Amino acid sequence: MAEYLASIFGTEKDKVNCSFYFKIGACRHGERCSRIHNKPTFSQTIVLLNIYQNPQNSAQTADGSHLGNISETELQQHFDDFFEEVFTEVEDRYGEIEEMNICDNLGDHLVGNVYIKFRREEDAERAVNELNNRWFNGRPIYAELSPVTDFREACCRQYEMGECTRGGFCNFMHLKPISRELRSRLYKRRPGAAFGGHRGRSRSPSPKSRRLRQTEDFGDRRRGRGGGGNFNRDFGGGHRGGGGDRDYRRY
Repeated sequence: MAEYLASIFGTEKDKVNCSFYFKIGACRHGERCSRIHNKPTFSQTIVLLNIYQNPQNSAQTADGSHLGNISETELQQHFDDFFEEVFTEVEDRYGEIEEMNICDNLGDHLVGNVYIKFRREEDAERAVNELNNRWFNGRPIYAELSPVTDFREACCRQYEMGECTRGGFCNFMHLKPISRELRSRLYKRRPGAAFGGHRGRSRSPSPKSRRLRQTEDFGDRRRGRGGGGNFNRDFGGGHRGGGGDRDYRRY
């Protein structure tokens, strides 16, 4: 019996533990789920909840159509800027990153989630402890250890093939890719790593990147990064007072 229970743990046959939370680290039912969400006490992976704000999502009309003043190029640059800033800050402070992914889903339990897999579990634990006392873009960061270690199991295969019929409300991860230029700048491949680590990357944003960060369309908090000192503003420190700030989490 024990062998059987171990074999079905985290699968759809498991009537006790939530298979979605086990695979994806998130469940659309949240705390109302009838099955148990087994939160890990140690893991290489952390999740920053709802931290990425896609300007395309906030630039929609009431009927769900998109406003026409944001080009695909601008959206990609905005995403790349965010990805690089978070990746750089987190790795420099907490330890080597093996893999980082950002959800492009619209469901409340996945929207804007940033998953970061460290090389060492100790670094992941320290990152969670410290990031929960910091701010980003004027909002408190909510970080937790995640059970996700294999993103291939968590991703929507239909989305990767351009065939997902559920759209942004799919319950599997729709991972937004970064540009090739940024990937080559951040990652240097090495044996045994999903994407490899990175060292000696350029921190200087392009002139176009600086211009985009100054446009009101994106509501961007970075008014010229300049040497990383603005991380103290974007990734603010200090303890949060009260619980009212949790309102921005939508589940």
